[in-house]
Amino acid sequence: MLFGTLCMKVLKLQACSSSLHGEDNLCCIAPVLQVSSKEAKTIYMLSPRTANRDRHSTEELQLSSSLEVEFNVRHHKSFRKLDGFALATSLDTSILFPRQRAILSLVNKKTAEGCIASSSSRSSARCRSRRRRSIVECSSSGWSWSWIWRGGRSDKPTMDQGKGSEGYGAAGAMVFEPILEEGVFRFDFSEADRAAAFPSLSFADPNVREAPIAVRRVPEYVPAFERRRGQQMVMIQFPSGTSFYGTGEVSGRLERTGNRIFSWNTDAWGYGPGTTSLYQSHPWVLAVLPDGKALGVLADTTRRCEIDLRNASTMKFVSDAVYPIITFGPFDSPTEVLTSLSRAIGTVFMPPKWSLGYHQCRWSYESDVEVLEIARTFREKGIPCDVIWMDIDYMDGFRCFTFDKERFSDPKSMVNDLHASGFNAIWMLDPGIKSEEGYFVYESGSENDVWIKKADGKPYVGEVWPGPCVFPDFTQQSTRLWWAELVKDFISNGVDGIWNDMNEPAVFKTVTKTMPESNIHRGDANFGGCQNHSHYHNVYGMLMARSTYEGMKMANSNKRPFVLTRAGFIGSQRYAATWTGDNLSNWEHLHMSLGLVASHYQDQILVDLLGMLLRNSSVDGWDLRHFFRFAVDTLKKALQTMNHDVCRLALLRRYRLLPHIYTLFYMAHTKGTLVAAPTFFADPKDPRLRKVENSFLLGPLLICASTEPDQGSHECSTVLPEGVWLCFDFGDPHPDLPSMFLRGGSIIPVGHPLQHVGEANPTDELSLFVALDENGKAAGVLYEDDGDGYGYTQGDYLLTYYTAEIASSVLTVKVLKSEGSWKRPQRALHVKLLLGGGVMIDARGVDGEELHFKIPSKSEVSKLVAASENKYNKHMENAKHIPDVDGLSGQKGIELSKVPVELKSGDWELKVVPWIGGRIISMMHHPSGTQWLHSRIEINGYEEYSGTEYRSAGCSEEYKVVRRNLEQAGEEESLCMEGDIGGGLVFQRQISTFKEDPKVLRIDSNIIARSVGAGSGGFSRLVCLRAHPTFTLLHPTEVLVAFNSVDGLKHEIFHESGELSFEGDHRPNGEWMLVDRCAGVALVKKCLVHWGTGTVNLELWSEERPVSEDTPLTICHEYE
Repeated sequence: MLFGTLCMKVLKLQACSSSLHGEDNLCCIAPVLQVSSKEAKTIYMLSPRTANRDRHSTEELQLSSSLEVEFNVRHHKSFRKLDGFALATSLDTSILFPRQRAILSLVNKKTAEGCIASSSSRSSARCRSRRRRSIVECSSSGWSWSWIWRGGRSDKPTMDQGKGSEGYGAAGAMVFEPILEEGVFRFDFSEADRAAAFPSLSFADPNVREAPIAVRRVPEYVPAFERRRGQQMVMIQFPSGTSFYGTGEVSGRLERTGNRIFSWNTDAWGYGPGTTSLYQSHPWVLAVLPDGKALGVLADTTRRCEIDLRNASTMKFVSDAVYPIITFGPFDSPTEVLTSLSRAIGTVFMPPKWSLGYHQCRWSYESDVEVLEIARTFREKGIPCDVIWMDIDYMDGFRCFTFDKERFSDPKSMVNDLHASGFNAIWMLDPGIKSEEGYFVYESGSENDVWIKKADGKPYVGEVWPGPCVFPDFTQQSTRLWWAELVKDFISNGVDGIWNDMNEPAVFKTVTKTMPESNIHRGDANFGGCQNHSHYHNVYGMLMARSTYEGMKMANSNKRPFVLTRAGFIGSQRYAATWTGDNLSNWEHLHMSLGLVASHYQDQILVDLLGMLLRNSSVDGWDLRHFFRFAVDTLKKALQTMNHDVCRLALLRRYRLLPHIYTLFYMAHTKGTLVAAPTFFADPKDPRLRKVENSFLLGPLLICASTEPDQGSHECSTVLPEGVWLCFDFGDPHPDLPSMFLRGGSIIPVGHPLQHVGEANPTDELSLFVALDENGKAAGVLYEDDGDGYGYTQGDYLLTYYTAEIASSVLTVKVLKSEGSWKRPQRALHVKLLLGGGVMIDARGVDGEELHFKIPSKSEVSKLVAASENKYNKHMENAKHIPDVDGLSGQKGIELSKVPVELKSGDWELKVVPWIGGRIISMMHHPSGTQWLHSRIEINGYEEYSGTEYRSAGCSEEYKVVRRNLEQAGEEESLCMEGDIGGGLVFQRQISTFKEDPKVLRIDSNIIARSVGAGSGGFSRLVCLRAHPTFTLLHPTEVLVAFNSVDGLKHEIFHESGELSFEGDHRPNGEWMLVDRCAGVALVKKCLVHWGTGTVNLELWSEERPVSEDTPLTICHEYE
């Protein structure tokens, strides 16, 4: 380290303004340190990446006198030497950031003491800044001092403020500070806003967010803040080619670029690919830069938050109230970003090992007899399973913490029987507590004043399963303790785990599906104090899960709690696992779930992926849930119809991989690493991997599954990262099982096939699957403990690091090192070396001892690979995947669904294609010879949607002809079809012509709730019935749309009018006409008008609302 003695004359702070959308933006944090010496002058400048550095504003800070100091100048990559200045002496700087202010620390040469002034200190030296962006503070003793920098702003607003916007000014100067660790920064709109920000509920330790640290990095990406109409908007610009991921539990594609998401916990049973709010809120985005580096951004607010990623390379957050932005990185990889995030929000809880087995769940078993029968069936069929779940029907009238005296008369005895067969039991608890005098939970809660209040101070009552219910206010410590005590007592009935459902919280018979935002929570001061429901809505489920988790620990401190929660917030993984919500047994939801699960990253939901070892062939829908934790469809029916062998193979794979999976969970819990991750994490620099959605990583293991109904896994496109990836299986290849690839350089531990986790024994033979890298080396790790309890925190475990290496054609496998106090079990070791093409060679030895065996020559390996691939291909040709089971087979008229259907009656001749959206592709009017519809078989014509989005669900699903009435004397000819559009919703369409009125063609359409799931309250997702016919214009310039509106006005609309929408009294009063003046014909339609080139759409829209069995959406309209 070289030192230079300089005479400090001037400090110059240069605030560099970046540009967004052509306007001055925030300063880019580019202070310039100008150092004068007798020999020369040297300038170093902090050079973070920003959108633009075209404009600068400069202000100088003059010291009162020259100071001879000795200081360190470290050559940091964040510094660049400005042209035109020579380096006079070798300098070694230390850049420090306690809070957002101190850039440089100077050392007293005489006393060798350093000083960094605190924000509250005062000195004689003052900043001469006109806008007071910075302060230089000097101490009176020994002249040691600090240069303190505050993130500044230009005088102009950074974005178009609009009416009601707050300007930035001095009081609104953005401030930042480093927190947690190197590379993590907190940004606030202003100093005042930082002080006013609500406490963090996402951070495991909220104090960490408030405590600045000393670091050597500066932010490379700086958010732009704006305040408008009570909302805080934050925007960050990234380089072109940046990909966005994360945003938590949101349906749709894995990559979120181009999407807008709303963080607002929502009961969304049967959600679709465009649903923007599901059960959990994670206001978090992962930005993967073009070079593969990554940055994480957390909007640390519990309020409803809009995450807008629609503009390329631009990230925007919008929410009310003040909130900080926390950035993580950029780091070299997404994995490093997520690991850093885990150190902020906490790691995933350490699960009991049994919870990683297969879970059987459906919407309710009616009695303990049925539960035990299900358990016996699993064991008789040899299908592995560890857990059976009890839904709300075990309760007495859906009252939580009770049991039905007839159907579940002795739950503890039932659980003892399950334990004897190797099963664990998980029971549901909802937050809705029946408001009923004499019900002990209600009485106790009322006595302890735990209920959420209305604005008038009275307990809020909302309708849920038991009827009128009150809801615990989990934002209060007293309420959480009250609930935990109830859970502790509940555990004594033999409860192994608890399932918290309906905790968004869901409320029936409301449009919003939740309680009013005006409700009052009397929250703890360290949570934010007394606030309305809009503030605590998103964390309600997490706080309920926390209370349940703490109650289970109170019941037995030597057992690890297992809690499952439907609703959650970022940070919920500390207390509970989650699942993908009320998804459906169809291909679309299977594909969505891959992206949805991989987007959580923090592993509270990634447990669901561990079952994804069976492709969704249609064994009556049951096997879809082998991809996830639950099998929701009726098990008895499924076991009668499914291919038992395939399902058994799928689950046996899962159990064989449990040693590897359990190890991944230990690493996730202790180090914050990932259990599962998207494929692109293997090589973030590879653009080919950014959108891959049919595979995922379990550590170094890549699982690739088909999500197409007519493709086996061997037929789907597999995109592998660069490097060595060797395929393998367990001698169980099948088109309905996914492909598995092990990354070169890896070793994974594999166990025996099991019927449940309890069958495993530490002395069982251990298998190691080895894939060597290009250098002939591999390494891996195995974690072992009791599978439950907390002995591992005291060292009661065995963590073994294995290595493998080739030398002179001999492979040596050995233990590199071990950790923990457990003694290594006396067991056999079985090593399987992967050679590619499904070929493995193996050797056996003793675990803990070196194992050596000879590797075949390249020519021998080539022959083995060729033979293996030939055998595999023949096997796959013979083992056809299981075909889809037609859920509507056997219905009357089902044979018509695969051929075009013709309707001929009166003046009309129609052709209908049921199997593609039930669309009408031809509407011929014989008297005029006019073909009204413009259509291809797969698009346009007459189609209907179930949402306001163009081509939403309903336009492409397969419809079944369920009834056809042929024309008879005085009767109509009609065709009735049904199509399943997901979420328990069915599209019904009846097309009718009438002999007595041959000019008329009538279409009756309905969206009905055929079956709505648990947690829906009898209501579906938000839907809109939208009729979308596309009419051909033979004479476009001579065609108009004419109608009289409800308000009595006459309208004539021509092509040049463009797209028009008519609502309220401007709607057509009963009918409108599409008039072709040249042909002399008009089509009367009984309201959106969209003109195309040679076509026009005349749409009808219903209202947009949820539907139930009793309140369908209906449109009845006629053409003549």
